[in-house]
Amino acid sequence: MTTISAPHASNRATANTPPRLQDFDVIADDTALVEAMAAFGAGDRLAECKELGSALGSAEGLEAGFAANENPPVHVPYDRSGARVDEIRFDPAWHHIMRLAVEHGVSGAVWRDAGPGAQVARAAKFIGVAQVEAGSTCPLAMTYACVPALRLSETVAEWEPLVTSGVYDTRSLPAGQKQGALIGMALTEKQGGSDVRANTALAVPDGSHYRVTGEKWFVSAVQSDALFVLAQTAQGVSCLLVPRRLEDGSGNGWTIDRLKDKLGNRSNPTAEVRFENSLAHLVGEPGRGVRAIMAMIGGTRQDCVLGSTAVLRTGTIEAIHWASHRSAFGRRLADQPAMTAVLADLALETEAATWSALRLARATQDAADGDATAIAFRRLAGPVLKFWICKRAPLHAGEALECQGGYGYIEESRLPRSYREAPLMSIWEGSGNVQALDVLRAMQREPASVTAFLDELDLAAGANRRLDTAVAQLRDMVAAGVDEARARELTGRMARALQASLLVRLAPALVADAYCASKLEDTGGVLGCLPAGIDAGAIVARHRVMA
Repeated sequence: MTTISAPHASNRATANTPPRLQDFDVIADDTALVEAMAAFGAGDRLAECKELGSALGSAEGLEAGFAANENPPVHVPYDRSGARVDEIRFDPAWHHIMRLAVEHGVSGAVWRDAGPGAQVARAAKFIGVAQVEAGSTCPLAMTYACVPALRLSETVAEWEPLVTSGVYDTRSLPAGQKQGALIGMALTEKQGGSDVRANTALAVPDGSHYRVTGEKWFVSAVQSDALFVLAQTAQGVSCLLVPRRLEDGSGNGWTIDRLKDKLGNRSNPTAEVRFENSLAHLVGEPGRGVRAIMAMIGGTRQDCVLGSTAVLRTGTIEAIHWASHRSAFGRRLADQPAMTAVLADLALETEAATWSALRLARATQDAADGDATAIAFRRLAGPVLKFWICKRAPLHAGEALECQGGYGYIEESRLPRSYREAPLMSIWEGSGNVQALDVLRAMQREPASVTAFLDELDLAAGANRRLDTAVAQLRDMVAAGVDEARARELTGRMARALQASLLVRLAPALVADAYCASKLEDTGGVLGCLPAGIDAGAIVARHRVMA
């Protein structure tokens, strides 16, 4: 008589359970990212990116991402002697990720590198970091973005060498004793939100400096060595840099009331902060604080695009990996047509975001070199892409999570963390409405930006019938004028046309044709509804990670 034994418990636990996706290169194993790097002048920098990408995608790197979020930062208001210190205590995993990123040029060090492709390579690295530990990208983004603002005033010139040093220095010391520095932003007040002109924080002159008093309601990366602060002066809203420590090492009047308990981004400490007579340095001209801070916000908005692209990439590779290793109803999930269509659509969204995000980074580099066309193009492309890609991320993350089923809903998967992260980029540095209205503002006040944007689309003219039709309709819409109620529609059309143009010109035909067929007339419907004739399997294979 044959006896059939029940499976051993350990076998039951692993049966039909995909292995964890790890020990891969989050940059070099991304085919679309590597191709976009080459297309936009950073192909020679792939080797430097691979070192970071391999470290991030290793088992150790991915585990650090989990640990930094499972052990969030803690506010330490007093030291053991009872003195007020307002320090932030981090899990070592946070410092591991931050050190990797800073030393590989993801923060301000890129501004010291005038070589070709520097900004594009930095963008690829940012996407890699954001896939593993998104909270760290907040201080990285602000520190990166602050350099153009620092260059507005000689009074803050000492900070640029620290920001661009490529050294991760965690010591809470005055600037003169630091080897590297992180810079944050303190703009948001409870009563104002995006309307920073409603701010009530005050700055009064004190010799060659100012003194700032007031409250800020949402200050991320509160451990930073200095914060850009918007405050009212006699001339109006002004921008000031407020150091954490004075030259003698004492505190500079910052008090942390509490850390925020946020939906996501939990590894990054966000606080309510009070300033009391805090020493500050004027940045730019008094009364022109919004203009000064916009020199910084352009960079942080770009990094919102990159961060959302990372959400898309994470969801795509995790969904494909799961479906490729799990079977149901006698077949692998990835081989079942309905699932293949979903995976291919996830990949198309990721591909389009990747190409357009790196095109924006290339425009940033060219603009920094004084290219007038790049400056004009970036003026519109920035808010257009921030609006669209950041809007797609939550939808995409939810669909990717669904591909994993129940596993996607538990914290052992990377996708719950990614799902919580997805809405942030759309909120941070201006919501969807702010971006769409900024598009209208740019079109009205800076007509050169419209010309540059449409000229970019025309580079693909004649190559795809659907794209030609979409661009013609967009031109008609722009010429007729758009009121505020249709600003979102216009911005979405512009984003899809730009993405399609880039794919038609630069990506493989199977990707470009599929995107144009499925997205140019789509206004944000359900993913996985692809038209007939698309080689979904080939698109999925292009994004499969072999770990």
